[in-house]
Amino acid sequence: MPSLKDLKNRISSVKNTRKITKAMQMVSAAKLRRAQDAAEAARPYAERMASVMAGLAASVGTSDGAPRLLAGTGADKVHLLVVMTSERGLCGGFNTTIVRLARAKIAELLAAGKTVKILTVGKKGREQMRREYGQYFVGHLDMSDVKRVGYENARHVARDILTRFDAGDCDVVTLFYNRFQSVISQVPTAQQVIPAHFDASEALSVVYDYEPSEEGILADLLPRAVATQVFTALLENAASEQGARMSAMDNATRNAGDMINKMTIVYNRSRQAAITKELIEIISGAEAL
Repeated sequence: MPSLKDLKNRISSVKNTRKITKAMQMVSAAKLRRAQDAAEAARPYAERMASVMAGLAASVGTSDGAPRLLAGTGADKVHLLVVMTSERGLCGGFNTTIVRLARAKIAELLAAGKTVKILTVGKKGREQMRREYGQYFVGHLDMSDVKRVGYENARHVARDILTRFDAGDCDVVTLFYNRFQSVISQVPTAQQVIPAHFDASEALSVVYDYEPSEEGILADLLPRAVATQVFTALLENAASEQGARMSAMDNATRNAGDMINKMTIVYNRSRQAAITKELIEIISGAEAL
């Protein structure tokens, strides 16, 4: 059984840990508000962009003049998986859920005889997948210096993806990230961005005449659409990360409080037993005299 001094030191250590987790929870709560507002503000723009692109894609179809980003390369052999995770830990299962979804997709593709390439955005995803799938890594984008996600960060990621596609390094590109729903709920999402896939039901009901042509407009808008999808994914991930960290730190703070209470009870009982033992020894010594 640990001594009274050891118990006291443990209680003090857990109390210090609780202060840290409580502070991290409050910081995450403040960051979550901004990240959530940014993610929700980007959704209408992304949805409107998808509606316009769906209408244009429906008009162009699979014609010979369709841009490569829409029509694809004509093959389905090489898949580039862009796994977006956080740069820091202590956010519960946020990173694990994204990696788990990516692993399931990798296993499916390899079983089908496809070639898999992995581009990681965020250190934690790279760390989790490096041992098992390190041979499939083709690049890593470090965002540890990014304090607040901006469109320029998305353009940097999109530029890397488009460069690889234009060079013929991949046929299909899929993003993996967490879509924010609430503090306790983040949805792992796999979104194909190349070839561009748009739901026909999202197309605008109004018919427009485009100049110079649907093909020309698509060729100009599709790279921007990829950047927009990447930007939306980064914003959703940022909000999900803060929500997951806030929830994880809240649980850690509660668990620390429960541990302090239990150790305090053990400490008091041990202290009481030690005092009782000393009194018995004093009384026994006095009676012996």
